[in-house]
Amino acid sequence: MRAFGGFTLISVALAAMLSATSAAEDSAATVAANAAGYRASFTCSALFNANKSLDQIQQHELTGIYPQLQPLVNDSTAVIDYTAKIVAVRYSDTMPPRFAVWRPQLGCVQLPVGADISAIEQLPLLAQAKSAPAADSGLPWQTRVAPNSSSGNAALDQVITQAFSQHYGAGARTSAVLVATPEQILAEHYLDGFTPTTSQRTWSVAKSIGASIIGVAVQQKLLTVQQPAGLANWSSALDPRQQITLEHLLHMASGLDSQVAGNRTDRVYLGGGLVSDTATEAALEAQPGARWKYANNDTMLVGRVLREQFASADAYLQFVFSQLINKLGMQHTFLETDWQGDLIISSQVWTTARDLARLGILHLQNGQWQGEQILPLNWLAYISTPAPVQPPRVNSVGRATPGYGAQWWLFDQGFPGLPSDTIAARGNRGQYLFVIPSRNLVIVRRGYDLAGEPPFREHEFAADVLNALDSVAQP
Repeated sequence: MRAFGGFTLISVALAAMLSATSAAEDSAATVAANAAGYRASFTCSALFNANKSLDQIQQHELTGIYPQLQPLVNDSTAVIDYTAKIVAVRYSDTMPPRFAVWRPQLGCVQLPVGADISAIEQLPLLAQAKSAPAADSGLPWQTRVAPNSSSGNAALDQVITQAFSQHYGAGARTSAVLVATPEQILAEHYLDGFTPTTSQRTWSVAKSIGASIIGVAVQQKLLTVQQPAGLANWSSALDPRQQITLEHLLHMASGLDSQVAGNRTDRVYLGGGLVSDTATEAALEAQPGARWKYANNDTMLVGRVLREQFASADAYLQFVFSQLINKLGMQHTFLETDWQGDLIISSQVWTTARDLARLGILHLQNGQWQGEQILPLNWLAYISTPAPVQPPRVNSVGRATPGYGAQWWLFDQGFPGLPSDTIAARGNRGQYLFVIPSRNLVIVRRGYDLAGEPPFREHEFAADVLNALDSVAQP
């Protein structure tokens, strides 16, 4: 066993104070373990996926996070093995440290709470994994404005300058903006220290990537969206969850209990839990298809449905990378898994602004890439169709909120300046990918927005981008 020294213990007393605010009402020991997992996993991914410095990691990844975890994360220390690409964070006198381990193209995986480093030998790997190149190819764009240079459109340059300030929200901290058509990158700007190859966690933008993976499986006739989820854990004839279809999961309409905050799945995200037992264990609290509720578990179950079509985790992962990620040239994208090889496709993807734009371009082209039909021809229409049950269309102060399709958000009504066919992938801390078919345009904004502060108003930014482009098209 490899020895790791110099740890700073996290105060269990402080964890006890904070446990009452945990989304899942976790014990003090579990909150402490999750905080250590947070520091280990984000340090590992930012180091080895994104090649960030420790100062950048502290500034961007480990500040402005969940308030109940922030003090514990601050009090922890990461010990890094740069050769083996392992990060360890100690949090207890009696339990092993929390470990995060990097693997090519799969990024960092957390070992479960209580596991020691000897368990590393059991981790799944991606056969024939590709190494990320030093530079981005720039394909498929025929012309590209140089990063951090003028777009040639003064109005657009002004909008981008505003995006890197607090103009669109007091809590906004923008790290990247990219505006592109299938042929041309019109504008591309990065925070100091970032480049086109600096990957960043997508958070829930990953859900839309997951839907795209399902689209590939539908195109290849491995799945249909109408089929029952058919998970092995629900195979008993007595189990009413057999009513849940893949489409219910895509629509966030499974009816499963996902606790009060369906966007907090700390056991999987921070605690080294498994998709196959954590996401599948919930009971029904509503009839499938009768209620919309945003739930990370629904998306993780989408991935699990596809995983159970394959004989092994390796075959599953090979399919995802060979049939989508590698074909699009998403060279700096890392799809992270749990320790049994299930994709945590609801959040844990690290990718770049350009790679997200490539995914958007695939949808603008109705699923076609370099002459190959990767997604069904009608997939864009499918994900853009409002689900039968919808989230509230206005918030508590009467402002419009987006609708929901199939793992994509719909800006189909109530957003002046945005065409009604606008869809978006949206994630925590200000991750946005807009796809606007009627304008043949994608808009990417990445950020490290501060938890609890007024967020980046993405729809206003996107509308301002369109207005700026129109100012040149129609002087």
